[in-house]
Amino acid sequence: MSRKSFRPVKPFLTYQELLVKLSDDKNLIIPDLESAKSILTDISYYALMNGYKSLYYDRITRQYVTGTSFNDILALYYFDERLRSLVFKYICHIEQKMRSLISYHFSEAYSHLQTDYLNPANYDITPKNRSEIAKLTYMLSKEANMNTDHPYVVYQRATYGDVPLWVVLNTLTFGQISKMYSLLTASLKAKISLHFHAVSEKELAQYLKALTHFRNVCAHNERLFSFRCRIDIPDTRLHGKLSIPRKGTQYLQGKSDLFAVVIALRYLLSRKDFSTFRQELSRLISTLLKQSPMLPEERLLTAMGFPGGWKSLTRYRL
Repeated sequence: MSRKSFRPVKPFLTYQELLVKLSDDKNLIIPDLESAKSILTDISYYALMNGYKSLYYDRITRQYVTGTSFNDILALYYFDERLRSLVFKYICHIEQKMRSLISYHFSEAYSHLQTDYLNPANYDITPKNRSEIAKLTYMLSKEANMNTDHPYVVYQRATYGDVPLWVVLNTLTFGQISKMYSLLTASLKAKISLHFHAVSEKELAQYLKALTHFRNVCAHNERLFSFRCRIDIPDTRLHGKLSIPRKGTQYLQGKSDLFAVVIALRYLLSRKDFSTFRQELSRLISTLLKQSPMLPEERLLTAMGFPGGWKSLTRYRL
């Protein structure tokens, strides 16, 4: 049996050597060598250069586009950092709303007590869902009965011998909230989805699954602007109104990219919150383009999955 041959591991290089290589071999302008060295100690070469060079790098020549500066790469890095904070903030708004809605409607239908939210019969207990519901109720039981990280849970357990649903839900991640919603009965999912304009219970579940992935990217400090999720959001009226191109029946933008998040937020946030989000997002993009004249707007928007007329999505009714 033949053994697979691997390329040699790249040798260790000092910050000075890395920067000289970028300048001499890769055609990158380094305006201030000492400042660049200091930045690499804070960010790391791999996170900065490997993560954010793509919009400035010619893969054919294996060099940076003539005129590209270290500061251009840095501007894109800081843009993505601010973008993560912005997107995370508004996904958290939806996360909190889902906590509130699940707690209210489940408690209204059954009760807020542990005996009810730990009862598999109070969920969509189909053969397909049975194992997932078992995992969910086990996790909820663990949070209610064993959690010592959240003082409010410990207090409820010690004082009342029961942790209400609205308390235990505060310990769950967005992914767990999304999963719990997907396992609720059809009638409860329908009641919850009515709180979002023009969103069905099935569409809400899809939005939540996709947003969970983007939230994790934000929380784990990973590159966001060009991230593609493995879960698509539903086709919407906005896809058609914005004349997003298709390949066959599949829209080529706004399905699993960052623009998909923008569409999801348009449907799930209040009109006021979304308007504020869109304005902040527009300012971030404008600031980056001013800081990095080497970066064409079309190239940036394409990497983000944004159509050229993306700002007009507030003009259309949902």
